[in-house]
Amino acid sequence: MFRIKDKHLQKRADPRDVARVLGEGMVFFGYMVFSILFGLLADRYGRWKILLISFLWGAYFSLLTSFAPSYIWFVFLRTMVGCGVSGHSQGLIIKTEFLPTKYRGYMLPLSQVFWLAGSLLIIGLASVIIPTIGWRWLIRVASIPGIILIMAFKFIPESARFNVSTGNTPAALATLERIAKMNRAVMPEGKLVEPVLEKRGRFADLLDAKYLRTTLQIWVIWLGISFAYYGVILASAELLERDLVCGSKSDSEVVVTQGNSEEGQSPCHCHLFAPSDYQTMIISTVGEIALNPLNILGINFLGRRLSLSITMGCTALFFLLLNICTSSAGLIGFLFVLRALVAANFNTIYIYTAEVYPTTMRALGMGTSGSLCRIGAMVAPFISQVLMSASILGALCLFSSVCVICAISAFTLPIETKGRALQQIK
Repeated sequence: MFRIKDKHLQKRADPRDVARVLGEGMVFFGYMVFSILFGLLADRYGRWKILLISFLWGAYFSLLTSFAPSYIWFVFLRTMVGCGVSGHSQGLIIKTEFLPTKYRGYMLPLSQVFWLAGSLLIIGLASVIIPTIGWRWLIRVASIPGIILIMAFKFIPESARFNVSTGNTPAALATLERIAKMNRAVMPEGKLVEPVLEKRGRFADLLDAKYLRTTLQIWVIWLGISFAYYGVILASAELLERDLVCGSKSDSEVVVTQGNSEEGQSPCHCHLFAPSDYQTMIISTVGEIALNPLNILGINFLGRRLSLSITMGCTALFFLLLNICTSSAGLIGFLFVLRALVAANFNTIYIYTAEVYPTTMRALGMGTSGSLCRIGAMVAPFISQVLMSASILGALCLFSSVCVICAISAFTLPIETKGRALQQIK
């Protein structure tokens, strides 16, 4: 079965596009709601517990998704997966609270390498599994690493900083002694003397006079970075598939649907990716690591604020450069650099947010930021897939304008965390 799509008839938003992005947005909605809740609970009951719960939750509902009997059930279960994934940021909090000040700017961005490896792995699996045994088996196979990692939790300690803040000094000492033994080092003499902090994980602290301006600017930056990040991912597919920039393709294109197959009759009107689509995804994903060495240097020598403002400004510029009529190779080059820039933005804001807040509100600060982040992610598909069908110039200029606002917000942040010890209390 063939369906002819006339591009001249796509000036107005296609209701099917709206339905598709609504389905994608529900995952982010689940993340947005539970990110705040998990952050609140992590500051009160511990980072390790919330991280374990989020892994169990995400793995369970991810596996259930492969058995979804309808599109409505699929969207609901993916929303539940989004709820679980929202707690994974507690892993970054634990790592931040263990790393010495001088190493945080180096080690945290290197985590991006593992994110890249996972992204490339799932793209490779999708290119093999979906055309042969279907998307349900892809989800089942993709759930296996999450289930295996749950068994590794016995090797992950609770944050010693959190234990000290709750008065559980023996647990903190036991963790530090274990780390010293692993490193064949000797614990320094002395006692852990810190005040027990009864008031932890309070929203009022985020909006306290000392942190109000910082919190509001961080929220703006998180929202804008997420908007740009998911915008460039989705816009890449639209630009490369339709070649909207130069219009070199014919005015009409033929799309092959799958007849009476499950995918062909899907309520979201999807069709299978071609091998070239997977190749494009791999190229753009590799771009996320391209600027990592420069990003690490910028974070450590220029500072978090200046480094972020520079990469956000460059992101705005490259969104505008997508309006230039160029070859397919030139377009892929622009998208490659843009993907690298938006990944660098995420690296920097993750580090800054984890460093700027004290232990009593660090997880909540990360959780609320992650929640605002998902609002940007939910809006991005409507711009990159719906508005772009009507006006590519308008969509790209909107992305660029948001990045400019974020660059200004980053440059004017009141606190620089480069070389700053983690704060225990506000």
